[in-house]
Amino acid sequence: MIIFPAIDIRGGKCVRLTEGRFDRETVFADKPADMAKRWQSEGAQFLHLVDLDGALAGKPVNLEAIKEILWQVDIPVQLGGGIRSLEVIEEMLAMGISRVILGSIAVRQPDLVKTACERFAEKIVVGIDARDGIVAVDGWGVSGNVLAEELALQMSAAGVRRIVYTDISRDGTLSGVNVSATASLAAKAGIPVIASGGVSGLTDITALKKAAGAGIEGVIVGKAIYTGALSLTEALEAARSEGG
Repeated sequence: MIIFPAIDIRGGKCVRLTEGRFDRETVFADKPADMAKRWQSEGAQFLHLVDLDGALAGKPVNLEAIKEILWQVDIPVQLGGGIRSLEVIEEMLAMGISRVILGSIAVRQPDLVKTACERFAEKIVVGIDARDGIVAVDGWGVSGNVLAEELALQMSAAGVRRIVYTDISRDGTLSGVNVSATASLAAKAGIPVIASGGVSGLTDITALKKAAGAGIEGVIVGKAIYTGALSLTEALEAARSEGG
């Protein structure tokens, strides 16, 4: 199972939000690239970046911070936040991003997602962010009026190879990952799913690993590794252990 350290960027800084709320922000580093280098040095094999300003603006905003990360690390990076056109997808991939995560357009422009999958295959990931099972879009501020599992099924049929599923109500709360909902969505979609939201410690890593048979291939860790509630080194070791 893959552990993805999260680097959320707002105003050029590395931050964490609680429950996806922009009024509940904690700044953890003035330079996101410093955190990227730290997580790589501790053994991370893949990074998960989110351009929070981009998610609100509908286009990438923190490009300088993202470029700096790409210059400073040599592990693959996936990026979400405001990526809503084929042109922007191409720009991000050309810049060195390994995978782009499409969120709002999965709800609003599913045909564009299908075209992107045909053109870029494994480099396209769909991010499904849900509160109480209902998808949220536009930086989590607007309801997409569709069930998360229904959207997952639609995206799988459109050619999407991988989904990031976030339980917004748990994100940044250290309240525990929603294993059952993630496993259910993975089983419904029939494609690999990366869990996100609420990871609090090693118990979550172990629980997700046990559910890997349902199609959970990884987990994004954020606040827990920033606050010290979870050691990235220990999380990586648990993910690599027998059965991981």
